[in-house]
Amino acid sequence: MNLDLFDAAPQVAARQEPLGPGAVVLRGFAMANQSALLADLEDVIAQAPLRHMVTPGGVRMSVAMTNCGALGWVSDRSGYSYDALDPASGKRWPRTPATFLRLAGDAAERAGYAGFTPDACLVNRFAPGARLTLHQDKNERDFNQPIVSVSLGIPAVFLFGGLRRSDRATHVPLHHGDVVVWGGPDRMRYHGVMPLKAGHHPLLGDFRINLTFRKAA
Repeated sequence: MNLDLFDAAPQVAARQEPLGPGAVVLRGFAMANQSALLADLEDVIAQAPLRHMVTPGGVRMSVAMTNCGALGWVSDRSGYSYDALDPASGKRWPRTPATFLRLAGDAAERAGYAGFTPDACLVNRFAPGARLTLHQDKNERDFNQPIVSVSLGIPAVFLFGGLRRSDRATHVPLHHGDVVVWGGPDRMRYHGVMPLKAGHHPLLGDFRINLTFRKAA
């Protein structure tokens, strides 16, 4: 399939939808250069294949994942952490492609967080039925830096909760090309993804890919 055909369509300026004082959804923000983005995604996965990690409790995660960047997020029986080396290969994670860095920086700036330079990018692949329970991103050293999350492929429902796990979560439908950015007073909000419903995307098949950019060190 010619990915350029999808980039050739007229681009509509991304619509911003606030989720909180420091959080926003940028609708369609990742669409402008998606052919290069998806080609670089394939290259990252070829270098560091997707895998299902295990939680500290010994549960196999339903989401398949890999990383790129100076640091990669890993999970095993010893806990959650960032590591410069891929535990599956012993090699450094692939470099973050320039297309990824540009998208993350531009999205963060649009949301009011200028100068964001992530050193970690988590690549999550959701198959139908996969989900992420409510959690906080709290393994990073600097909570002043935002989180940038890019949705690709079939739709998902993002859960954006409060500062306590028990707080009611907002259900946010996300589609191919949508980007969510949260930081500042919203940085430690609990968030997750509802179990993915079956669907099909012309470029990514029956899956959803999520790119999560963080400043870990």
